[in-house]
Amino acid sequence: MTTHLDQPAATWGPPPTAPPTTEQPGPVVPAPESGEPKQPLHRRLWRGRPEDPRWARPAFLGLLLATLLLYLYNLSASGYANSFYSAAVQAGSQSWKAFFFGSLDAGNAITVDKPPASLWPMALSVRIFGLSSWAILAPEVLMGVGTVAVVYASVRRRFSAAAGLIAGAVLALTPVAALMFRFNNPDAMLALLMAVACYLVARALEDGRTKWLVWAGVAIGFAFLAKTLQAFLILPPLALVYAVCAPVSVRKRFGQLAAATAALVVSGGWWVAIVELWPASSRPYIGGSQNNSFLELTFGYNGLGRLNGEETGSVGGGGNGGTGQWGETGWDRMFNSEIGGQISWLLPAALILLVAGLVATRTFRRTSVTRGLFLVWGGSLLITMVVFSYMAGIFHQYYTVALAPYMAAVIGMGAGLLWEKRSELWASITLAASVVAAASWSYVLLNRTSDYLPWLKWLVLIGGLAAALGLVFAGRINRQLALAAASVGLVASLAGPTAYTLSTLQTGHTGSIVTAGPAGASMMGGRGGRGGFGGGMPGQNGNGNTQNQQGNGNTNGFPGGGQMGGGMPGQNGNGNTQNQGQGQGRQGGPGGQTGDGGMGGGGGVGGLLNGASVTDEAKKLLEADSDKYTWAAAAIGAQNAASYQLATGDAVMAIGGFNGTDPSPTLAQFQKYVEEGKVHYFISGGSGGGMGGSSSGTSSQITSWVEANFKKVTVGSATFYDLTQKASG
Repeated sequence: MTTHLDQPAATWGPPPTAPPTTEQPGPVVPAPESGEPKQPLHRRLWRGRPEDPRWARPAFLGLLLATLLLYLYNLSASGYANSFYSAAVQAGSQSWKAFFFGSLDAGNAITVDKPPASLWPMALSVRIFGLSSWAILAPEVLMGVGTVAVVYASVRRRFSAAAGLIAGAVLALTPVAALMFRFNNPDAMLALLMAVACYLVARALEDGRTKWLVWAGVAIGFAFLAKTLQAFLILPPLALVYAVCAPVSVRKRFGQLAAATAALVVSGGWWVAIVELWPASSRPYIGGSQNNSFLELTFGYNGLGRLNGEETGSVGGGGNGGTGQWGETGWDRMFNSEIGGQISWLLPAALILLVAGLVATRTFRRTSVTRGLFLVWGGSLLITMVVFSYMAGIFHQYYTVALAPYMAAVIGMGAGLLWEKRSELWASITLAASVVAAASWSYVLLNRTSDYLPWLKWLVLIGGLAAALGLVFAGRINRQLALAAASVGLVASLAGPTAYTLSTLQTGHTGSIVTAGPAGASMMGGRGGRGGFGGGMPGQNGNGNTQNQQGNGNTNGFPGGGQMGGGMPGQNGNGNTQNQGQGQGRQGGPGGQTGDGGMGGGGGVGGLLNGASVTDEAKKLLEADSDKYTWAAAAIGAQNAASYQLATGDAVMAIGGFNGTDPSPTLAQFQKYVEEGKVHYFISGGSGGGMGGSSSGTSSQITSWVEANFKKVTVGSATFYDLTQKASG
């Protein structure tokens, strides 16, 4: 319920005699007299607002507890999840310098290709509790619970408690949210901070206080330190909404926006300034950049390159735009077979409810907070959808977790608003239409995985249609019938994403590309990220089976089939990642080495998107006398290096960074490290030459020099070179 400040006329009851400074959902309750004793904290936490129904706060706390338990379930099944980030977390728990810079190793050779803020909570957790899957992933779970709480709080301030609970439940049960709030990529922190920013802007719209807008700037600034420019996607709608709708003078509005911008620059720029001013000779190389510059990384590989596909040094090199390597772009990208099962279950309903909310508030005052909330959360949803739909560069399905808080808030607000106005025919029809849209689209998505719970799609469709009829006809006559119809509609709308979420929780997820849902839920990735790219990608001949996670191919771009199981770029390979089989590949470039590849492939070569399986023998070899060296070993590519580092606990240098294409270290620098006795072993294989690299790249030069000059040591199917012993002859 809203107050008279949001109304063109007294349509929702008469205004109070003294208008409050902020709009309050529910009745205006007089403040307690000064002599009235204040309730104990625990009672206030349990009871909530005095005007709330008694079930509201316990239900909210129950939602948070259920989300926590849901996300903690089977958490350790993912192991170290993305070993790329887990290695950096481990390094940060051992070295404060590595912690600050986000280094991949405690020796501080190179950083991850993102700023380090998302690593800091995990690194602190590992410092306290020791290295384990739970210590790394539990902070991500807490971020998920926090995001649910923020979305609930924002919706609840203007709408009913039920609307807030619906919003929180929608977020918690979105498959990609259940995936990424249990994974160690930066997206969990980004989603939390973006939700916080929207909440704070909404608070600023209530009373025009500068502090809320400044804190919103701080939240976006720290989000930048989690995932660079993606944090800025929602800046245009947030700034525009405040500039138009804030309840203060125009001059003050722009002054407040300037203050918020300054807060953003300071909170996001302090780390950047330190890194750029720090002498390059005494800090790690900035991973992902070609010139050891964080600014270049921000505006190139992680910035404009993601939009136009010109990502120098990335997978496939620059000039990716329009090739379709990251899926088809277009207005329907969020709904296609690659992305739909991750996020789109309730997107049609959200769009209907967003339009309905804006139509219902079209005659409200400029300063209407109710309309402002729809514009803040809805604007963030739309602009993020548009950018994701048309970006030509690297795009992974799990990026769509950024949409989940916006979508959930819009659904909660729209459902709450239409429920209050359900006596009006247009409102009941629109609410019914949103249920039909959700149920119908769930049927389509469930039908894409026709072997997965084949009966569910029919229950969802029938339940949704029945609920819609109840909302239109019986719901306008009897409140109890309306509640029953709404309950059936809610269950039908959430059944599909809930099933996919539960399937996600049952499976461990590892590697760099992970997807939610059952096997076959995403064309670009199979079950739990183990499938990588199921089948041939553009520019290759390949076939894959995401159900069995098998594939083989002959490719000049991506390996066919499993998650980089077997052949690397420019080679023939095959792999079976589901059964942890071995792949055989012959890698191009100097040295022409032959190696055993694939996830779990004999403990040898790691892939680009997932690490190697490290045998006990290999671990024992690297751990011997490791305390005498800055790096126990060096390997091509970050995932390969990370696997050995996590297994041994000793620093392993990632030559060439994530893709093996970064020009660090140079051949001369590596030769100096070896001469000074800082590196013990060189691990053969990995993503040498890198995606988008060449035989003349730094990684290939180092590989050729090592193979020509040092003693080969074979442990099982893995090959090492002892950099302290020259090759005989």
